[in-house]
Amino acid sequence: MFSLSRLSMSIRGQRTLSLFSSQTGPSNWSKVVSDAEKIVGYPTSFMSLRCLLSDELSNVAMLVRKLVGTQHPLLNTARGFVYDSKNNLQMRGLIVLLLSKAAGASHAAYDLLPQDMVSGIYPSQRNLAEITELIHTAFLVHRGIVNLKEWTVSDGPMKDMEFGNKMAVLSGDFLLANACTGLAQLNDTKVVEMISGAIGDLVQGIYYENSYNAEDGLSDGTDVASWEEQTFLSHGSLLANSCQAAMQLAKHNKEAQRLAYLYGKHLSLGHKLNSDLQPFVKSGLGELTPFSLSAAPVVFHRQIVGTERWHQQIQHAKTLRNQLDHTKLLAAVKSGKGVSSAVDLCCYHSNKALEAIQAFPSSEARSALENIASAVTKF
Repeated sequence: MFSLSRLSMSIRGQRTLSLFSSQTGPSNWSKVVSDAEKIVGYPTSFMSLRCLLSDELSNVAMLVRKLVGTQHPLLNTARGFVYDSKNNLQMRGLIVLLLSKAAGASHAAYDLLPQDMVSGIYPSQRNLAEITELIHTAFLVHRGIVNLKEWTVSDGPMKDMEFGNKMAVLSGDFLLANACTGLAQLNDTKVVEMISGAIGDLVQGIYYENSYNAEDGLSDGTDVASWEEQTFLSHGSLLANSCQAAMQLAKHNKEAQRLAYLYGKHLSLGHKLNSDLQPFVKSGLGELTPFSLSAAPVVFHRQIVGTERWHQQIQHAKTLRNQLDHTKLLAAVKSGKGVSSAVDLCCYHSNKALEAIQAFPSSEARSALENIASAVTKF
């Protein structure tokens, strides 16, 4: 298995650490999720509770208290798991369960009996949903590692950051090890290959994100096609492969697996676009929502206006202290076609996700999946 802990994460840039976070997205998102959770039998927010409340992680939680008062991102990650459990929507596991129920039992699964199902879902599929969430959680924790080379005295004590990094590595590795153990217990080599490949994609996606630093706005930027590829690796591959693996566990044919994979892929890309678009589509006066210069609307805008014009806009947005005024840059991006192009792409991926599940039988589970895919186009 791969380890994410070898990668040093910079906290200088604004990044979306959690896909399907309730902090961004449509106001009706929570209702869509709540309705979907009822269909699969129990709230997915409790799927990883057994692992998160184990003795090992209880000790980790105690040690994390030492970070209180520091700026280490691991503290915010842990706070989100502990104090914001009501809104910390574990969407990957929920989607895996919904797809499992929507597909139902396979006629080819002679060794899998319908009476083994709980709420129309096999136990192995529920285990897969929990494994998917554990991998994602490990991914979030590892991404909290601070790049100490960029740390200065004014940012806080170095010893606190070093301690936080050690905790992020150990905590993430523990979660990943538990996920890999559960994966092996599924006794399906194809499923192991799929999820192992997704973990490899996560590592590669994070590497791309860190090797491309667009926060100064003047370095060579990525184009839209590269943005989609990188986003799929770091945000979409895990869900897409987990959806396909859920079909494999129920012995569904290759076509059902392909459609499940496509649903997970396009839903992930659509939601990432929705998240990137939030600072550019929100109306009203208020504090500026931070955005990254590698966000989809910015990538579209940069590609449309060209490098020369983009560099002019960057220089215009800089202050006397040579710092970037994101308010001016936001206005520049909103004045072009980058935002509308990103919206169009978001709708495209939403439609592709909807198209992928039309072959599944009509059911409340499929309707929930359709509602989730439609919700990513609500801003």
